[in-house]
Amino acid sequence: MKRTENQMLVIFGASGDLTARKLVPALYNLYEAGQLPENFVVLGASRSNLTDDDFRKKVVLESTYLEDKLKDKKKEEILDFANKFFYEDLGNDYDTDYAPLRKRVGDLNKEKGTAGNIMYYLSTPPTLYEVIAKNLADAGLSTQNNGWKRLIVEKPFGYSLDTAKKLNVGIQKYFTESQIYRIDHYLGKETVQNLLVTRFANSIFEPLWNRNYIHHIEITNAESVGVEKRGGYYDKSGALRDMFQNHLLQIVSLIVMEPPISDGAEEIRNEKVKALKSLRIMKDEKTLHDQTIRAQYMASTIDGKKVKGYREEEGVDPMSTTETYAAIKFYVDNWRWKDVPFYVRTAKRMPTKVTEVVIHFKSPHHQIFKESGIHNKDNKLIIRIQPDEGILIKFGVKVPGQGFNVERANLDFYYSSLAETRVMDAYERLLLDAMQGDATLYARADEVEAAWEFVDPILNYWKNGENVRMYGYPSGVWGPENADDLIEGIGAWRNPGENLTDDGGFCVLC
Repeated sequence: MKRTENQMLVIFGASGDLTARKLVPALYNLYEAGQLPENFVVLGASRSNLTDDDFRKKVVLESTYLEDKLKDKKKEEILDFANKFFYEDLGNDYDTDYAPLRKRVGDLNKEKGTAGNIMYYLSTPPTLYEVIAKNLADAGLSTQNNGWKRLIVEKPFGYSLDTAKKLNVGIQKYFTESQIYRIDHYLGKETVQNLLVTRFANSIFEPLWNRNYIHHIEITNAESVGVEKRGGYYDKSGALRDMFQNHLLQIVSLIVMEPPISDGAEEIRNEKVKALKSLRIMKDEKTLHDQTIRAQYMASTIDGKKVKGYREEEGVDPMSTTETYAAIKFYVDNWRWKDVPFYVRTAKRMPTKVTEVVIHFKSPHHQIFKESGIHNKDNKLIIRIQPDEGILIKFGVKVPGQGFNVERANLDFYYSSLAETRVMDAYERLLLDAMQGDATLYARADEVEAAWEFVDPILNYWKNGENVRMYGYPSGVWGPENADDLIEGIGAWRNPGENLTDDGGFCVLC
């Protein structure tokens, strides 16, 4: 296990929801597992007028997000964790003199022995990233003369290719690229990381991981909820920006990438960038028309309860053309993946919450067993990212009895079956990696820009193209009916259930 050096975590926007909901529970899990360094301090910084005690009550002692974790713990243990938290009021604006912040950081560094190592977590809107980076630099808080300094920024990283480039340049004026960690919590999930191990540590998969054996690849990200209270933000973003450009293209890069030289962070990130740059960018309107679908959820009744349509949600323009469903077909221009179609969809108000990757293998070239329907029963490798995390292989077996009737059986593995292993949640893993200086699961500047290069033409077509349609689908179904037309000549999407293996399969009980 890597050593975690003594350090301080400074959270900008610390009075916001993300800190109490995600960051502090992740830190508590690390504390409970003994993975925080001996000398560790959290300094919250934002515009709220709070004292150290107020901040500790808000994010630890009276936090509803820690209630279950703390209910059976000893008071001494709870206080030991809470006393690691401090707070600095920045005043009315993040664009201010950070001299008081510098003094507080210096005092805590001396008092708590954090060795000058500081991680800045920007839990703020992206419009403030450059402002905060500049003010930290002006206050001498970005230099690495006395201990290292790292900057973690949240998504969305840019609104387009142009804004992403400007954001990169803006931050890189004050922090070097090696200091910048762009967080994508999807990459913190064990099953996403397991894509690499499944591919590169198993000789039964890697030789088959190419156009000779794979027919097509399908990725589904579905959420059962609507936009909830995020209507104002979501209406300016949409499904393609919110999920596809970052989370899902990160998953695509892990599927597409070539074997890295080693498991080093830069080697892996180099191959991910190459993978994203090899995606065939769709430029002409016919291709964009034929290979993209967008839609919005409409009002419906689910389990006897009426739910609003997207345009009826709070904060959403009643005439909005922002998509809550996006399905994209695309190709990868390299030897490994030539002519293999990739199908990726993301949506809200689906029948269940699920994210999975499905590798569809080609049928044997010479079909000996030609019973009806075998062409619809291809071998599949299904990697379930959430929920019911695990891996499922669907393969052919003989049905007992006369003849050679073939049915598909399931061979499955679940992370929940690893009884002795505690699976870290995404923020827990990513925070620990950043504390240890491991950037493997963080996006690099050129990686972010390569993703936007692929997405920008789709967004521009949806905004300005001719014959662009916005379809509707009732809440609680698997998107618009014409979405299956995208999968030309193959059939339909795999519509997964909540459980990894609840879609059938063959077995004999007695």
